[in-house]
Amino acid sequence: MDKITFNVDNLINSSVKTQVKNELKDIDGIHQVEVDLGRGQVSVEYNPPATVDAIRNSIEHAGCRVKS
Repeated sequence: MDKITFNVDNLINSSVKTQVKNELKDIDGIHQVEVDLGRGQVSVEYNPPATVDAIRNSIEHAGCRVKS
C-alpha cells in the first residue's frame, strides 16, 4: 500500500473537509483518507488502480488547490 500527503490550499472548514473525503472515497483503491485542516494537508493510503493524478484531480474537484 502506498501513502501520499498533499499540501492543500482552501481547506477552510469541516464542509470542505467532508467534500474532499467524499470525492476521494469514490476512487477505487483508496483505503484511508485523513484531512488535517490545521496543517492544510490531505494524506491518502491507496493501492492501484488509484493513481496520484486521480487523487490530485479529486482534491481539486472538491474546490481545493494542491500546492506543488
